[in-house]
Amino acid sequence: MGRSPCCDKNGVMKGPWTPEEDLKLTQYIQMHGPGNWRTLPKNAGLQRCGKSCRLRWSNYLRPDIKRGRFSFEEEESIIQLHSVLGNKWSAIAARLPGRTDNEIKNYWNTHIRKRLLRMGIDPVTHAPRLDLLDLQICPVICPIAAAATVAVRILALIQFYRRLCLARLI
Repeated sequence: MGRSPCCDKNGVMKGPWTPEEDLKLTQYIQMHGPGNWRTLPKNAGLQRCGKSCRLRWSNYLRPDIKRGRFSFEEEESIIQLHSVLGNKWSAIAARLPGRTDNEIKNYWNTHIRKRLLRMGIDPVTHAPRLDLLDLQICPVICPIAAAATVAVRILALIQFYRRLCLARLI
């Protein structure tokens, strides 16, 4: 009844991967390609389940994975794609070569989302929200409005955001 589990929990390793396991997985995939993930562990001589092998390969071992800091262009692309696609991280990752869906999701939640909130921008709708506006950073974002009243600062921030949105469309 239904599909059998991907692994019979007996004898299956859990926890961190060893360098030897990484090497076995990499060598097997280089020779045979990433075929059937359910049978791969046994064929490669690994004591892991297929899902674990698939995730290890796609998130860490793939040779085309880009490591390191996100560029300004990548960050702008993530913001633009998120405004269109929402939290569909794999769809966003498909448009950013070398970045994994998990890496993009983590970067969004730890960096971009928080920055948008501080700027008074709703990270879900990408629209200005005056109740989120941190007036302490407004002078940094809008130096012209640094000495102005709160209302003028808010107006300057909205104009700044509009220019930012228009720049993304061009």
